[in-house]
Amino acid sequence: MVSVFFALLTALFNGLASVLQRMAASTAPAAKALHLSLFGYLIRHKVWLAGIGLVIVAAVCQATALATGPVALVQPIFIIELPFTLLVASMLAHRKLPQRTWWAVGLVTVALGGGLAAAAPSGGGTDASPQVWATALIVTGIFEAVVITVGARTRGNARGAAFGLAAACGYALTATLMKSAVAVLPQGIGPFFATWQLYATAVAGVGALFLLQNGLQAGSLVAVQPPLTLGDALISACFGVFVFGEDVRTGGWLLVIEIVAVIAVAVGCIELSRSLALIHVAQPAELSVNPPVSGYRPARPGWSPACGRTRRCPSGSGRSRARRAPAARRCRRGSRTRCR
Repeated sequence: MVSVFFALLTALFNGLASVLQRMAASTAPAAKALHLSLFGYLIRHKVWLAGIGLVIVAAVCQATALATGPVALVQPIFIIELPFTLLVASMLAHRKLPQRTWWAVGLVTVALGGGLAAAAPSGGGTDASPQVWATALIVTGIFEAVVITVGARTRGNARGAAFGLAAACGYALTATLMKSAVAVLPQGIGPFFATWQLYATAVAGVGALFLLQNGLQAGSLVAVQPPLTLGDALISACFGVFVFGEDVRTGGWLLVIEIVAVIAVAVGCIELSRSLALIHVAQPAELSVNPPVSGYRPARPGWSPACGRTRRCPSGSGRSRARRAPAARRCRRGSRTRCR
């Protein structure tokens, strides 16, 4: 299916973007949390800008997927983004994944496939009545306000998890609005740019991105990624059913299978997030966001940073000693370790 193919491409590009954005956001000062100055800090890092470029490519793929398939089918496929993110991060860090992590990748993949097969999302339209949109936006606003308030009053991983869930709701709303806006595109560019859903998509997307960056800055990936991944899938399915009238099978044993699949995906996501967090902690120097300054030289035994020479000044001819005398004097003035 075209929608499944482009949904997988979206997950791949989002996974690449997540690695790059995490590298930049993790270095942001805590004082920039919940301030627009966080964007000002991140925009100065090329690695973050590269991540934003990939986000734009992913948005194009996502729009194509939503234009050809139901929201309740497309958005849950983005759960595959987490294994993609882990694989990309491990390759960049030159780290071999343990067998337990590969089992988690398999668990998430199989559980996601089984859950979607049982639910079999289908049908639905591409627009809704003003009353349905108003209800969806009001409920979403209340949910976001509660979750953001909880996150603002906590610290560390609790804040990261809350902002991750808030970002998930924002991305789910973005996908719902995007599907309605893209459906107008066959009528022409004019009607497309005249739809309010197009501009609401931009606002919701930027808001979700802001919440995600704050979540990544406040907590670890183990706290942020599971609510982000699962929240996006489940909330998107709710939007698809309520706004567009999409059909999701829940009768009999199918509901039990779907619940088991959600639990299995959650367990797999937690394990994958742990593995991904370890990779980020152990990233080599070449993946650092802030590269060494010019003129930096690694420390070595006996090296004095004040004069850039070893602590023991080599003996030699009178001419050699006279040439090294200024450096020795600088060493005595700027360092506790005297050149001898």
